[in-house]
Order: sequence, then structure tokens, then C-alpha cells
Amino acid sequence: MALWVFGYGSLLWNPGFAPAGKTKAVLKGYHRSFCMLSIHHRGTVENPGLVLALDAVNGGQCTGVAFQVKPEEEAEVLAALRARELVSSAYVERHVMLDTEDGQIEALAYVIEPSHEQYCQFDLEKQAQMIAGAVGGRGPNPEYLYNTASHLTLMDIRDDDMTWLVGRVKEIAQA
Repeated sequence: MALWVFGYGSLLWNPGFAPAGKTKAVLKGYHRSFCMLSIHHRGTVENPGLVLALDAVNGGQCTGVAFQVKPEEEAEVLAALRARELVSSAYVERHVMLDTEDGQIEALAYVIEPSHEQYCQFDLEKQAQMIAGAVGGRGPNPEYLYNTASHLTLMDIRDDDMTWLVGRVKEIAQA
């Protein structure tokens, strides 16, 4: 059985591997949310940024991309994903069912652990303020937002909160 990985944030534009295939996919029961404090990749402990996570929500759904891993690279890709995504235990690895145009597939997804200290819930204005001013080991937090938003647009995936955040972060940067 093929290994699939669900991308909904930075994996959309930087999966870290060359996929054997990819398809647009919908994960039900979760939504894409800037609900994780980033103290490593897009912020610091002193000035945390925000990164996206899959947050469990009744009736929620998140549209993203399922990436198929080449069979001969599964162990290597899995190790790299775990090193990247499980750096602080804020994400947990889950096997989830995705809906695609060709039916359902099982995929690996990294979802937020709501009891973790990096889990947060802020209104959009606070999110924009935090994203605008944070920089971490992988670069500025706004870059993460802009790259994710542009890839969602390219894939014709609508995310109204993301669109609002892009506009507001750009306003803050210009001020």
C-alpha cells in the first residue's frame, strides 16, 4: 500500500521530497488554523510566530494536497517528515482518510495536540500582529503565510481567513 502524506500548510510548497504523484484532497473533521505557536521554524521562544495546524472541529473540513511517496523512499521521507514536524511534540502523527476525485485514500497527517503548550487560539488581528513580527530558523513568519496563501490560490482552494491575514500582514509591514 502506498504511503500518502497530506499537505495543508508549508508541505504544499515545500514537501521536502519529490512525490510520485499528488492529488487535491479533503480532510473532514479538521480545519486549517494558525493555532500553533512557532518557537523554532518561524519564531522564537521570546517572540513566537504562528504556523498552521490541523485543528479538530465538528463539521470542519480542510482542502489540501495528498502527496504519494515513492515506495523506495518511504523510510527516508518518513524520517525527514518526523524530524521536521515532530520537533516539539505539538504535532501528532495521524493516519486519516482523505476524499479525492478518485475516491478515498489513507494518508499521514500532522495534527495539533490541543493539550500542548504551543496550542493557541487567537482572533485574526492578533494572528496578523504576531505573524508580521516573527522570524525563526526557517525565515520570516510572513514568508510562510504568503507562500501558503499563494499555493492555495494556485490550486483554487479558497481560505477567507488566509486571504484576510495576507492583506492585514502586508498593511502592518507597510506601516
